[in-house]
Amino acid sequence: MRLPEGMPTVVVTGQYLHPDGRPCRGSVLVEPQPAQLTSAEEGLIVLGRAEAPLDEAGRFTLELLATDAAGITPPDWSYRVTELWSDAPGRTYSLELPAAESAVSLPAATPLGDGNGDRRSAQIRAGDGGRARATGGAGSPASDRGQSARTAPVLAGVEASDSLIYNAREHGLAGDGRTNDQPAMQALVDALGEASAADGLVRVVYCPAGVYSIRDGSTVWRSRVSLVGAGPAETRFVLANPANSTCPTPLAYFTTQQHGASRENHLADCTFARFEIDGSGVQHDAYDVLAKGLGLQFVLRGHFRDLYIHDTAATGFGCDFLQDTTVEGVLVVRCGRLNNVLQIGGAGIGVGIGGWGPTERLTITSCTAVGNGTNGIFLELQQKEWTPPRGIRIHGCHAEDNRFGISDWGADGLIVSACTMIANHEAGYDLSAQGTSSVAGRGGIVIGCVLDGNIRDGMGIGNTPGPYTFRGNRISRNGRYGYWGHNLAGGHQAAGNDIALDGNEIWNNALDGVRFDADLTDVALVGNRIRNNGRRAEPRASGSGDSVSYTRMSVLDTAADWLPDGHLGKYLAVGSQRAIVITNTTTEIKLAPIRPGATTAWAHGVPPAGAAYSLPDAPTYRPGVTIGATALNPTIRDNRVWDNQYRKTQTHGLWITEHGVCLSGWVEDNNLRGNAIDAVRFDGQASCDSWDHNHGMDGLA
Repeated sequence: MRLPEGMPTVVVTGQYLHPDGRPCRGSVLVEPQPAQLTSAEEGLIVLGRAEAPLDEAGRFTLELLATDAAGITPPDWSYRVTELWSDAPGRTYSLELPAAESAVSLPAATPLGDGNGDRRSAQIRAGDGGRARATGGAGSPASDRGQSARTAPVLAGVEASDSLIYNAREHGLAGDGRTNDQPAMQALVDALGEASAADGLVRVVYCPAGVYSIRDGSTVWRSRVSLVGAGPAETRFVLANPANSTCPTPLAYFTTQQHGASRENHLADCTFARFEIDGSGVQHDAYDVLAKGLGLQFVLRGHFRDLYIHDTAATGFGCDFLQDTTVEGVLVVRCGRLNNVLQIGGAGIGVGIGGWGPTERLTITSCTAVGNGTNGIFLELQQKEWTPPRGIRIHGCHAEDNRFGISDWGADGLIVSACTMIANHEAGYDLSAQGTSSVAGRGGIVIGCVLDGNIRDGMGIGNTPGPYTFRGNRISRNGRYGYWGHNLAGGHQAAGNDIALDGNEIWNNALDGVRFDADLTDVALVGNRIRNNGRRAEPRASGSGDSVSYTRMSVLDTAADWLPDGHLGKYLAVGSQRAIVITNTTTEIKLAPIRPGATTAWAHGVPPAGAAYSLPDAPTYRPGVTIGATALNPTIRDNRVWDNQYRKTQTHGLWITEHGVCLSGWVEDNNLRGNAIDAVRFDGQASCDSWDHNHGMDGLA
């Protein structure tokens, strides 16, 4: 749009966000009405249309001719503004731009459509301190409904009376990194909570870019109040407790113990989006499970999106009993830093379940958990007598360098799909009685996941009554077993029923590809490809002197000639220190960090060059499949279990140990040829009904 020189102009800006804080996508189209104007000095003026695309943050800027410029005919002209969103309904309205307003931010009071994709018009006149304001003309929500609009898209920083979005900077929060913003946050949340309780409308606290210091106190949250920032790198909440070492200082909390949260007294319709929580400033003499980033209980219709939570003393995202809720795009790093790995909590994302009854509709998707003290992501039944709930899904998440990657401690029918679980210290996936109620999950499905390079086991499975299905997963390069079935003390100890491993790729694990050390009934091992396991094949080793040197995470012995990964998962001893091998070449050993999030493998400092080390011997048997407990009525069919390496490390296709029993059931149509020693080894009872068509078993039937 070409502007005549010397005529008054107005700079029009805006940032359009969805109610959950995501930037809108599209453009703003501005057209003069009429397109041809007459000026006493300039003559005929032809103003074309101007279209401004939104940037990645949803912002735009335009410079436009003022609609009350002197000498313009007709004198009552205006602009037609059309919002062209690709991801939400837009609107069309007329806009007047008085020259007195040198800068105008377009309004967020978006007219509500009738559900048929129409665009209702509104009359907008700039004013009141440089903000556009709805006049309440025909077709506007103010005239149609007698109340302010609140639908997407919305504009950050507008007046609350227009949009129900409150700029925190205009309501007492400084965001300067020095002022304690917690009291102002509590006052604002309380005021908005009261207003929302009166009219049922959702309010949004919008925190523009800045550092918001939250010290020595926590904000008790209210229903229908949301918190949205400008983005995790821009809006930062820094938690600290310098004047009150007993204060856990989560950013927001609402709990049963402190506030009487329950099904009847719950939080509803809250969104937390697009900000960062830094918990590194919270210190305690003793671990406090409440020292979280977010600690909310009994949430209905919650939305948690695009959050970065790190370095909290306890769990980063620690919210329990979430109904009709989504957790999406949450990054949790180094949370649980004061947890000693044996205490409760201390996870990246920890969700207590069961409070809403037998169904809790929760989706956790596209989240990342790295270096957290206990779990990357866990679900935990909070009371032993409660019914394990159905309705929970974890999809497309990444868990790395946590004690456990993803854990099911009490759900029913949990679906875990398309997740990666790598470099976790105990297990990539944990199904057990570790939780506070000592109840393991049941009826779950783990499908299409990658469980690779975990320091001990790819999957640690036990204490479940069953059923449970593991289908189409890659389970590889783990430091002990690929899949280990075993029970912990305190939980369910009877046989697990209907455990199924179907169509998995299980390879290059340090010891057995699949090992059953807990009793099972009707287990199914079908269609799996299990190969090249038993990598921990290198005999005992030691070294010292000029050829040996150490770093924070490795050992180099130039005189060695080891089988690559032959020491995988072993404990390397140097004096009183021990560290776990995560991989090795012919001369160098890489070590696991001493705990999640650590940057060293050594508890007492890097050993000096030349210090003596030792590595234990390899176990004699390292099969593809091991039965070390009672398997009643198993179905073991259509598996290929073999070793195709030049130097084979997987000793057997199937081993029944001296404690193992294979009773009744069917072992059929498996290919067990090509292992280092033999197809099978039976030191226990092998009494299945059928042993037909198993290649490599030399006629055994």
